[in-house]
Amino acid sequence: MITTAATISTDAIKFAVENNIDIIFLDHFGYPYGRVWHSKLGSTVLIRRRQLEYSDNTKGARMAKGWVNEKINNQVDFLKDLKKNRPELKADLQEYVDNIENLKSQLQEVKGDLEEVRGTIMGIEGMASRNYFEAINLIMPDKWQFSGRSRNPAVDGFNCLLNYGYGVLYSMVEKACIISGLDPYVGFLHTDNYNKKSLVFDLIELYRIHADRTVVNLFSKRKVNDEMFDSIPNGLTLNKEGKAVLLQVFNETMEKKISYNGRNIKLKNTMQYDCHKIANSLIK
Repeated sequence: MITTAATISTDAIKFAVENNIDIIFLDHFGYPYGRVWHSKLGSTVLIRRRQLEYSDNTKGARMAKGWVNEKINNQVDFLKDLKKNRPELKADLQEYVDNIENLKSQLQEVKGDLEEVRGTIMGIEGMASRNYFEAINLIMPDKWQFSGRSRNPAVDGFNCLLNYGYGVLYSMVEKACIISGLDPYVGFLHTDNYNKKSLVFDLIELYRIHADRTVVNLFSKRKVNDEMFDSIPNGLTLNKEGKAVLLQVFNETMEKKISYNGRNIKLKNTMQYDCHKIANSLIK
């Protein structure tokens, strides 16, 4: 990966190509704008061919189920964490946890080709998320309570912050897909559509929890105020002050090191490792 002003010889490029090593050029924000890879059938082409094959069969269904299962696990773990310091809400939060875990059990029973089970998987994921956000609303300060998810635009401060956090994650997941050789437009759960990066919508589910925890912690620590939002027709938008507050805390979260498959790596880098793992699983 080349991230700064540099020169590279044609011999070096030839050596990389012959050894199936992609050369990826990143701008100063760290996002890819070009790449050089083998002109013959190589890993990137094979990955995308298999990605197309898996997007409509039982193997793809198992992968999609695994992603949703991990998302649900993240939600349950977060609610259990919130329950520890809120004894007055312990019973209510546990009821939501039980509901979500029941839905998780239903997910395990889903079997078949992706085309057959896509709607069922997405339905279960949607119901789990509904329970999850109802539980989150219970612990919010009265002033900032919300009624479900709202987008384009958000109608409350919580969703306004959450939507922006998800947007940051979206760009990070897209970058990880491209660098790993995955086609961001070929999704499994989310179907193909013109100019829709369906796989990014699929994989972001694994990482939404990082934005969720960041936003909830901002409210819990009373770092959110009215001055962070501007009114727009039918809703709110996060202004410059609001973005600065969110991004500072979110970036601090993503820079933290965690144990990942026996290694200590930054949280933000888990996306790249996960995408490489997915790509490798497609060509084994």
